[in-house]
Amino acid sequence: MDRRQRKSRQAIFRAFMELLKEESYPKITVAQIIDRADVGRTTFYTHFETKDALLESFCAEIFEHVFSEELDKEKTHDFSGEHGTKARVTHILYHLREHIAYLPGILSGDSDAVFMGYFKERLSELFADSVRDSEAVPRDYLLNHLVNDFAETVRWWARHSEYTPEEISAFFFAAAPGSGREA
Repeated sequence: MDRRQRKSRQAIFRAFMELLKEESYPKITVAQIIDRADVGRTTFYTHFETKDALLESFCAEIFEHVFSEELDKEKTHDFSGEHGTKARVTHILYHLREHIAYLPGILSGDSDAVFMGYFKERLSELFADSVRDSEAVPRDYLLNHLVNDFAETVRWWARHSEYTPEEISAFFFAAAPGSGREA
């Protein structure tokens, strides 16, 4: 992708994020996005077949770094050298906080299924290593429970954004003692 194409794509993403702060995903139109991004309809459709394709690409970009294997030192947090599930969960929350202003717009209507689908898929990969076998509970049930519980924790946090990533992480890990969650 050349520089002009990258700038257009970034303008579309930026416009999309701004619109998500103002209204829910189902109410946003491609016309609003291209007006806000100051790009032509052809430019939009060169990058994205549909508004849903934009959302899918947007989710993929968000989650690419959020779920990176390496926990580097960053401006807002430093989990370098930490490898536990709790550190990884808190790292995820720090990055989601950067998007908290428009998460409610994504977590509405049809977009919720796209966002949560991507999110839960990545969470399954994250939690798979920390779920232990248990005689009382099948492993796949526990994994499903952790993934859905954390996804719903993020949905709740989008409506209660006054809490820090550390507080949300602590709530999540304290909510079900003995569930096999590893710090």
